Amino acid sequence: MDPPHQSKGGNRPRDGKRGPSQSTVPHQKDAYARLLSQHHSSKFRSYLDQYVQQQGEERGPSEQRQGLAYSEKQDIPQRKRDQAFIECSDSSDFSPSPMKGKGGEESSLSLYMDKLNSRGALQEPERRQGVSDKQRRGERRDTNTSQDGDVESGEEFASLKQRDSQQQQQIRNKDYKDHVYKVPTSNQGNKDMSYGASPPNAFSSFPAQAQEKKKSKKKNVPKTNADNKRGGPMYPDFDADMSTSPLNKSNNMQPQGVTTPSDKGKKTRGSQGGSKKQVFEAYMTTEDVSHGLKRGELIQGSIRINPKKYHEAFIAAPDGKRDIFLDGTAARNRALNGDVVVVQVLPQEQWKVVKSDSEGVSEPETQSGRSQTPGKKTKRPPSPDVIVEAETEAEEQLAKRVENISLNATDGTKKEILQRTAKVVYIVEQKHSRAATGFLKFLPDKPFAMFSPVDHRVPRVNVPLPDCPHDFCSRPGDYANILFIVRITSWPDDSNFAEGRLAKTLGQAGEIEPETEGILIEYDVDFSEFSVEVLGCLPQKLPWTIPPEEFGNRRDLRKECIFTIDPATARDLDDALSCKPLPDGNFELGVHIADVSYFVEEGNALDFIASRRATSVYMVQKVIPMLPRLLCEELCSLNPLTDRLTFSVIWKITPEGKILSEWFGRSVIRSCVKLSYDHAQSMIEAPDKLFQADELPPCAAEHPVDEIHQAVLNLHSIAKRLRAQRFQGGALRLDQLKLSFTLDRETSMPQGCYVYQYRDSNKLVEEFMLLANMATAHQIYRSFPNKALLRRHPPPQTKMVDDLQEFCDQMGLNIDFSTAGTLHKSLNETLGDDEYTSARKEVLTHMCSRPMQMAMYFCTGVLKEELLFRHYALNVPFYTHFTSPIRRYADVIVHRLLAASLGCGPHLELKGEEVQKQASHCNDKKTASKRVQELSSELFFSVFVKESGPLDSEAMVMGILDQAFDVLVLRYGVQKRIYCKGLHGLETFHFHKVGKRGELTLVWAAEEPGKPSVRQEISIFSLVDVQLRADGAPMKYSAVIKRPIETV
Repeated sequence: MDPPHQSKGGNRPRDGKRGPSQSTVPHQKDAYARLLSQHHSSKFRSYLDQYVQQQGEERGPSEQRQGLAYSEKQDIPQRKRDQAFIECSDSSDFSPSPMKGKGGEESSLSLYMDKLNSRGALQEPERRQGVSDKQRRGERRDTNTSQDGDVESGEEFASLKQRDSQQQQQIRNKDYKDHVYKVPTSNQGNKDMSYGASPPNAFSSFPAQAQEKKKSKKKNVPKTNADNKRGGPMYPDFDADMSTSPLNKSNNMQPQGVTTPSDKGKKTRGSQGGSKKQVFEAYMTTEDVSHGLKRGELIQGSIRINPKKYHEAFIAAPDGKRDIFLDGTAARNRALNGDVVVVQVLPQEQWKVVKSDSEGVSEPETQSGRSQTPGKKTKRPPSPDVIVEAETEAEEQLAKRVENISLNATDGTKKEILQRTAKVVYIVEQKHSRAATGFLKFLPDKPFAMFSPVDHRVPRVNVPLPDCPHDFCSRPGDYANILFIVRITSWPDDSNFAEGRLAKTLGQAGEIEPETEGILIEYDVDFSEFSVEVLGCLPQKLPWTIPPEEFGNRRDLRKECIFTIDPATARDLDDALSCKPLPDGNFELGVHIADVSYFVEEGNALDFIASRRATSVYMVQKVIPMLPRLLCEELCSLNPLTDRLTFSVIWKITPEGKILSEWFGRSVIRSCVKLSYDHAQSMIEAPDKLFQADELPPCAAEHPVDEIHQAVLNLHSIAKRLRAQRFQGGALRLDQLKLSFTLDRETSMPQGCYVYQYRDSNKLVEEFMLLANMATAHQIYRSFPNKALLRRHPPPQTKMVDDLQEFCDQMGLNIDFSTAGTLHKSLNETLGDDEYTSARKEVLTHMCSRPMQMAMYFCTGVLKEELLFRHYALNVPFYTHFTSPIRRYADVIVHRLLAASLGCGPHLELKGEEVQKQASHCNDKKTASKRVQELSSELFFSVFVKESGPLDSEAMVMGILDQAFDVLVLRYGVQKRIYCKGLHGLETFHFHKVGKRGELTLVWAAEEPGKPSVRQEISIFSLVDVQLRADGAPMKYSAVIKRPIETV
């Protein structure tokens, strides 16, 4: 058995680094080989003896040495070159003679070898073109171990090959267990690595192996002549036109999905070098992809790369079942996170084995059922992976027998299921910006510097030295902690490294402004100043006043009691509310939205830039606006005591929330006061209080404070009833904690932070915004059934919901996942009633959020079934966004559709296809904006921990792994992983499972001699005391659990 290697975090096994003498051959996951290796029946041995004897008679001595390899310990015929434990020739001309079993029937092994023979014949043309089996089918590895290192340098391949060839004879004679992948125990992340036995003629697949490994230290790699043979035009794109801003995207990226002559059999860039082996497959042609998609042989989707285990990637399965797995960077084929790709599902024998009893909350990082001592070597149990093929009747029968065989001595009752794996064959759209933040490393004797991105999902990039600072070569140490932005310009198929250009030097890592700018560029947020052409589309005569003719075309509401409720710091006020009592006891309730479409005319420069930005981006310390500030903060913003153009929805509604009538139209309003959420909340909490004028912002004289107060109370009363009706009707809300900051006015540094409270005043505004959005969706869909822009929310992924349901059942949690409404009811009724109820709800909400899909904009003409229009969480048939046109471009399109449907605006020129294209773009930008907002919050919190830490807090356990657990830090609302091996004073720990429920037992060393050790049980919902501390790396902090005082 091999001890697991620990990551920097102290607990995660990695298969990215190997010691100099260790074999790197991946786990054999073939069902037949595994069956043979562990069940040495005489029947199988006779098959093999007969087979070997026949092969010896048919082949000459040299062929026997170079042909099918054979393990004396296992008696296993070598199957495929990339799944072998020992080396073999990639020759495909062997033809095993039929081997008869009892009764004269052809044996399963014979059928299996015949199939391999036919496959080998088909693969031979590909080998002749320089495409190895590993590249064609994708490198396989132990998918139960995590990898979070960097890809191996392509410049080090030559020096590693020499070591490989010296080890081949030694490895050839080892026992089976010596060829199972070994994880080194050292925590030193930059050790030199050695690759296991690979046949000399199999090095066409070597880069595909190497890119699964971490980069070796240069000083540990013996130099070879190959290191200095990269002459010639190494960077064909370096002379490209860079006259535009360096922040603009390069046009020199490799064409998507286009097979060029350079895609096959590339040579080294220089006359002195030999052939460089292909790392990535050539993309399919557009025609082949189109045919494959139509025939159902290929699948299209967005690729998601695991940020913690960057070798793992996924795309959603079209059938809604378990995601399709992409194993390693070779399988991703140069696609980056978020790209729209086409994948080809690999043969079943290459599918990933997934344990059906795996942790329902967090994926286990290694095998369970082990007791470990921090810092000490432990044995790893045999891998339980079983891969089966069932392509013939005989093989199906054998596969069924194999499935029932326990290969894990620690748990003989485990069952395993398969997850489809695939490889990228085409990139439809490069959604990723191809820009990354990171650091430059000087490489002696190289004409380029090595760029290492902070985000490990992005490859390392070769950057030409002329792009680097002028003194970078002479003083590289001065730039060790400087952040740079690099744009990838190309990624050759014969290199693990991309090529790129240095776009900008950001500044010192760990400082807020350089880090913020890096985030914005990396997520392709346009934060440049608006051009003269764009500003020319704005009203030029200031101060601007409403043209007299507009009053004749609009409903004049300036005398009504209308007001805004927003965050105290908000400057883009795009919605206002009114609630006027009627003589019959009902109310005239209005939602009034800034009429942005009046100022943003379709087709002009302002409209174009707004459509490209698609959304305002809110960060902790600033906002990147979608529109020029003259519109955002002045002309469109519904500032108090100022006439403003609006689009209004007005209902006649009963006190119980029943809508009697509805009116849409353009209007003019004059807000009487700008209330904050705090102001509105104080009014709701003190309904009988007489507020004084100085307790509120300036109010219009014609609307006294008590009138405004009563309007807020009426709105609150109706909103409560509407909200209750929504949730009784089956709506769902998954609230997650949000961190807010108080900033220093001069430095913008965080002075404090707190969990944002979602109160009744927030709910009041939300309820009427939802009502207006739903009403608008019905209106525009009735008028434009083929080009209405709506927003849908697909139901959660079935497989993940089923797993979570099983987990909750075993936890004793009565959670009903059958509908959105039942889930909402369960979350609010089954978690107890004490001071930690909200924390338990937050933990469970986090679990329930995992299966949820993203809501998305779409054009109604694209989806033919109305059932697909539904919004799962809101449980309504039609929904859209109408209420925030200052900050969302989708709302601007909806305003235009609404105006056209009412005959109070020009006809919308956009065709249905253009609406869908814009909807897709808005989806992408909204996702990026959300991620930027999260990263900004993480950035400020890490600065806060550094400046004010260490910080102590209670935390609740929300996920269990075998060497770590995730916690929700209650005081700050952040989630953090705690690694057992990083806990000072921990003597040992043991992970075990009860069904799907994982538990950890921590044993703390006695503080004084003679006293007993302290045991601490960790399970879901456990309360622990944690401390947050700044790490040595910029913008990083870690969490550790405090030692309990007594036995817990």
